[in-house]
Amino acid sequence: MRVFTPTEIAHQAGNKYIGVLVAAKFARYVNDFPKERLVEREKKLTTTSFEELAGGNLKYKITRRRRQEV
Repeated sequence: MRVFTPTEIAHQAGNKYIGVLVAAKFARYVNDFPKERLVEREKKLTTTSFEELAGGNLKYKITRRRRQEV
């Protein structure tokens, strides 16, 4: 299993915390796919998502949360 450093993730995401959040969200998204549609599941989903993020293959957009009316 490959180890991703915070610097490596921060290079693509701009911030190591945002990088982890983006990778986790992508792993959850991939996990929702039907099992028969996935070609390769040799690696863990988090490892795959970190590889995609570190490789620059993930595009994401940060949106502001709406304030809830009380």
